[in-house]
Amino acid sequence: MRIVPSASIAGLLGLLTLSLLPGCATTSGSGGTDQFAEEERIADPGVRDLATVDVSVPTSRSGPAMRAELSARNATGMARGALMDILFDFDRATLRPDALPLLESDARHLQDDGVRHILLEGRGDEVGTAAYNLVLGERRAKAVRAYLQQLGLQATLQVTSYGKDRPLCFDHGDVCRQKNRSVHFVRKE
Repeated sequence: MRIVPSASIAGLLGLLTLSLLPGCATTSGSGGTDQFAEEERIADPGVRDLATVDVSVPTSRSGPAMRAELSARNATGMARGALMDILFDFDRATLRPDALPLLESDARHLQDDGVRHILLEGRGDEVGTAAYNLVLGERRAKAVRAYLQQLGLQATLQVTSYGKDRPLCFDHGDVCRQKNRSVHFVRKE
């Protein structure tokens, strides 16, 4: 039996590795000129055609520009306190007992004013994902709509949800989170 020196084995392994490298590079798309490399290359025109970033657009929900924009969007055109927001418990879309008299009062006010179109804006707080809060806000708005219909309100009631993306309150405390777990009334004339 013949013993092969370890240097010879290392040399053979090195040659074997070098002979395999070009094949690996061409099949991965990182080198070589055979057909696999050409087929696997990713075109990058999308990277070159990216739109420039407009620095005047606010990117933070808590920045002054975004707060002003959201406050303007949340304005109903009605006197403050004319219609009460309906508050919900954390992670719930069922009407609370203290919300029922408020809804009855809101329904009377809307009926007396002859309002024909109302948008019910459902919201969530900042806890949880945006998608989850969007669904939860819609369920809350639908619960309010169902109760107003039970009361016999003769108006078109549209439902939308902003989830946590359009808060009514911007602080990060419990009081503010409670205000954001709500349904907000907007008159549509």
